[in-house]
Amino acid sequence: MASRPTTPFRRVLAARALAAVLGLLGLQAGPAPAQTPTQAIVGDSAGGKGAQVYCFMRGAGNNHEVSWVAAYALIKRQSASLFRTSPEHAAVMITEAVVQNPGNYPDCGRYLGSLFEKSATPPTTSGSSGDSPSPTPITRTSGPATSGARQANRYSY
Repeated sequence: MASRPTTPFRRVLAARALAAVLGLLGLQAGPAPAQTPTQAIVGDSAGGKGAQVYCFMRGAGNNHEVSWVAAYALIKRQSASLFRTSPEHAAVMITEAVVQNPGNYPDCGRYLGSLFEKSATPPTTSGSSGDSPSPTPITRTSGPATSGARQANRYSY
């Protein structure tokens, strides 16, 4: 079977398809393009954007919890990873962005310690604090009993 001659158009399409697939996988075809100083300053990464949000909100007078929830939500949504970003990793990402470009985040260094305190918990979807009580086991108090004894909770591990 004879192969088709490749036209410049087909070569361009094949190169674009390869670049798109590699981009989805987080890889690059060829050497990485040089980053200009303005791109590095702007903070195109998820950590840079999270640091911008966290530092801006803290500088505007918001408390740690509100600023952290906003920054962590942004980092989770902006990350290009297949896996969820942990709160610890997000705090490190914010710290790295501030330390690498301290001029972009004036006076933000004094807020970074709040990211690593024990009380810093990841935001919950229910809006309650992370210290919710443990679930109460359900026991059968009425109805037919199998052996006259209370049934064991099959979900207690």
